[in-house]
Amino acid sequence: MTDRSDRRWAELARDLEFSQLPELRRQAEGWRTGLTGLTALLGVLTIVKGQDQLAGLSGSTGRWAAALVLSAFAVLVWGALLAVRASHGRPEREIVLGGQALRRWTCEEIRRVRHRLRWAAVCCVSGLTLVVAATCVVWSATPAPAPYTVRVGTPYEELCGVLVGADPHGVTIRTGRGTTKSLRVVPHTALVSLTPVSGC
Repeated sequence: MTDRSDRRWAELARDLEFSQLPELRRQAEGWRTGLTGLTALLGVLTIVKGQDQLAGLSGSTGRWAAALVLSAFAVLVWGALLAVRASHGRPEREIVLGGQALRRWTCEEIRRVRHRLRWAAVCCVSGLTLVVAATCVVWSATPAPAPYTVRVGTPYEELCGVLVGADPHGVTIRTGRGTTKSLRVVPHTALVSLTPVSGC
């Protein structure tokens, strides 16, 4: 049983010599598809959402984020091109004739495909890292939304403060200054006016 198993493994090892290049080409096609999808997704997100996000950033921060996004796009495109080259090879000027010449060409092509696949993987990881870095720059530089200051009028008094929320029960505002702030709920039945103001 062991001899038969050993012979089978030896046969598979001999077959692998002839099927190694097609297998590597199939792997490269998978990397090509993945990198092309990531590049297209990055391009669409940059066009649709990127302009709005970058417009709200300061000069140097916006330039950093744009540079990171462009670098990520370039790296992903380069990785996709490497994967395409690995999956399809390069046009040969002449047809290789002879068994030994074909064997040498196949071994050299396997080496080239592996080399390009490694660099395609590096480009994929680097591109995703640059995308994450650009996202962190945008998130860290995006200012928190300014609080809405409102003036609330009731039949008895006029209140000014930061709008906290509104629900079916009434309008909630935070009034006061410093450590003496307090929450006030004005019922809808007592609400006469609600006006946004720049400050109290």
